[in-house]
Amino acid sequence: MSFSSRRPIWRELYARARHAIEGGMRQRLTRAGFLFSLITAFVGAAALITANNLLYLLLALLISTMLISGFISRLSLAGLELEFLPPEHVTARRPTPARLRMSNSKSWIPSFSLAIRGVPQSVRVSELYIPYLPGTSSVEAGVEVTFAHRGLHEKNSFRLVSRFPFGFTERRVDLNLVNEVVVYPSLEPHREAERRLAGFDAGLDAFVRTRGTDFYRIRPYEIRESARHVDWKVTAHTGELQVREFAAEREPLVEIVLDPNVPSGAEPLFEHAVECCAFLCWQIANRPARLRLVCGSFDRTLPSEGDIYTVLRFLALAKPNVLFASQAKNLHHAYEPEPPLEAGSLRLILTASPRLAMDAGWHRDHVLDLHTLDAGRSERF
Repeated sequence: MSFSSRRPIWRELYARARHAIEGGMRQRLTRAGFLFSLITAFVGAAALITANNLLYLLLALLISTMLISGFISRLSLAGLELEFLPPEHVTARRPTPARLRMSNSKSWIPSFSLAIRGVPQSVRVSELYIPYLPGTSSVEAGVEVTFAHRGLHEKNSFRLVSRFPFGFTERRVDLNLVNEVVVYPSLEPHREAERRLAGFDAGLDAFVRTRGTDFYRIRPYEIRESARHVDWKVTAHTGELQVREFAAEREPLVEIVLDPNVPSGAEPLFEHAVECCAFLCWQIANRPARLRLVCGSFDRTLPSEGDIYTVLRFLALAKPNVLFASQAKNLHHAYEPEPPLEAGSLRLILTASPRLAMDAGWHRDHVLDLHTLDAGRSERF
């Protein structure tokens, strides 16, 4: 076995040994620590040059102070647990009020000067400072949290920072949450999604104006409409032909299909598709309409089979099915559109393979190409 083949093993052993020694903690030398180290080095050099016993005693004092500082700092950060108490629903990239509970499981040793921060590129939190936390006790405080991405947040979301006792080093440890948090996709509008939503609104309005039994509104007469719906009393009052409209007996249905298949290397497209789908579902759920979402084996119709949060939770945990070029050619049958759940329902498929969808039978107006989404907006955090 060559040295180059053993190298990853040695790196892994080194990483494990370093993690065991540090206890999962990282440290950064502060300005005060740098000056203290320079003073220690200067005193050590002077002691070696002059052989002065007083300088040796001073050097021992300086070194012992640094060692005691590191020991006390590690002891202060040990045995701490963080519990995140979020509201019932959390959305990515939206500030959310929540509560954090810090517990000290050490029986008699307190912790001092603790600052709780978010891990960069994962979560942003208004900094919480705890000056003193006795042993076997806990403290709870309100914070404002902003998660960068959707998904299940459990590990490495919050960071504990302390410079106690002398401020020579800043020790950092990433905390694992006691309870996991499901973060919904961002509900920020997409340009292409808003355009499709406007088309849905036009279709919903046309559906609502179909002839039913419940009175909807009175509007001006349009050419080629039947005269039997003319309201002659209002017509005589306004001097123009007015007709009565009646609302449909059942709310219209919007069917959205999210294609989980993405080409290899195009995984970010799926993230944009999930956010676009979440925005459309949220907006449609707040309109007088029913919603059906299909993605792989997931198939739910709202409100009969759940609420909007059922859909958002699925989208929060949805994962793409990465395909290579040879696999994509064999999926033509998977894009064949199923018969609509109801006649006249509004349909849309979000896919990274629009050509396969249209070749399989989807109408061009019902296909949203993921490449047309604004890909630059989701990385701002």
